[in-house]
Amino acid sequence: MNTCAIARFGLKLSLGMALGALTAASAPPDAPRLQPFSTAPEGAPPPPWRVVGLPGHKTAITEFQTTTLDGSSVLRLHTSNSYGTLSHALSPRVPGPHTALQWRWRLDQPLARPNLRRKDGDDAALKVCAMFDMPLDRLGFVERNVLRLARARSGEPLPAAVLCYVWDATLQPGTLLTNTYTARVRYLVLNGAEAPLRQWASHSRNLQQDFKQAFGDESPSVPPLVAIVVGADADNTAGASLAYVGDIALLEPSGP
Repeated sequence: MNTCAIARFGLKLSLGMALGALTAASAPPDAPRLQPFSTAPEGAPPPPWRVVGLPGHKTAITEFQTTTLDGSSVLRLHTSNSYGTLSHALSPRVPGPHTALQWRWRLDQPLARPNLRRKDGDDAALKVCAMFDMPLDRLGFVERNVLRLARARSGEPLPAAVLCYVWDATLQPGTLLTNTYTARVRYLVLNGAEAPLRQWASHSRNLQQDFKQAFGDESPSVPPLVAIVVGADADNTAGASLAYVGDIALLEPSGP
């Protein structure tokens, strides 16, 4: 990975996520696991959700607003040649075998030319990501040192493992991809070319199973989960998109 790619990794792919996770250690233990959008008034997303763009303000920030749709308050994501993440820190925890991440989402306007297999097409109209604090010693020598360099360049504790569920109107559901800039981010397509637009789709994902599918070659166990991130970007393709996300819930393991 060359210097340009390292900078790209540090800035676009992970910086917003890492910035949101900086407050994870100070999150009060009795705080809601994930603050719902459904109880928020129209306007800015409710704390502790945080909107983060790229440093330097050279790229427009994706619009994140709570709005009323179909009688409920939901999150609206609008891109226009923009990039942004909405991050919710969590007190560090390890997902149990039955921990599920549940949410509903809909895509109203897909991106015109996304291609997650190419650097110049690395945009997503809709993604929900789980950020894991995977130890650096789980990585190979090259990856470990690249991540250390990226952390030093950005000044942020960039994550070693990020699993992003995406809605991509050009791909088939079940497609698993490694990000073209860094193996620290993996994409799992849940809704793809066959999914109807402007209709809600609901998901419940076993985080432990999905982490092992995406990162099992690097880590036999599931590291602590430190943040959930919602994102949408169109800065590589200079496109536009419109999507919505309902409440996101992280369920506790069943049983003792």
